[in-house]
Amino acid sequence: MRIKEPRIREIKPKDNQQIARVIRDVLTEFGAPKVGTAYEDKATDSMFETYQKEKAGYFVIEINGKIIGGAGFSQLDNHDGNICEFQKMYFLPEARGKGLGSKLIDVCLEKAKEFGFEQCYLETMPYMNAAQALYKKNGFISLDKPVGNTGHYSCNVWMLKDL
Repeated sequence: MRIKEPRIREIKPKDNQQIARVIRDVLTEFGAPKVGTAYEDKATDSMFETYQKEKAGYFVIEINGKIIGGAGFSQLDNHDGNICEFQKMYFLPEARGKGLGSKLIDVCLEKAKEFGFEQCYLETMPYMNAAQALYKKNGFISLDKPVGNTGHYSCNVWMLKDL
C-alpha cells in the first residue's frame, strides 16, 4: 500500500458513511454520551447534505481513500449575530498529533471569513483536553456560558474566536 500525504478537501456525497463512522467511533472512544451530542444528530448520517446551505462548509482529511477526520462550520443556531459555529471536528487516532487539526481549523476559518463571519463559536466536552488545548493554541478563548442554542447540552465547554 502506498502511503500518501493526508489531504484536506471538501466533503463529497460518498463520504457520508465514512465520516459518520469517524464521528461515532471517536465519541465512543472518549466515553461521550450518545444523547445530547453529535452521536445522535440526524446530520451525522448526512454530512454532505447538511453542509450544502448558504455560508456553511465541511472538510474531510483523507489518506489513501480513507477518511481519518473532518470539521466544518455553519451559522450558529438560535443566534442573530454574525457568528458561525465550528462543528463536528473529529479525528481517528492515526490523524492525531500531526498538525492536521490546526490545518483543518485554518481551512474552515478562512472559508468562514470569506463568507463574512466575524466570530467563530464552538462547544466541546470538559474531558476532551487535547481538543481544548488545540482550540486555545488556535486563538479560541473560554466563555462562561453558551452562545445561541445548539441543542448539545452535554457539551458544556464553550469557546469563541474573533475572525
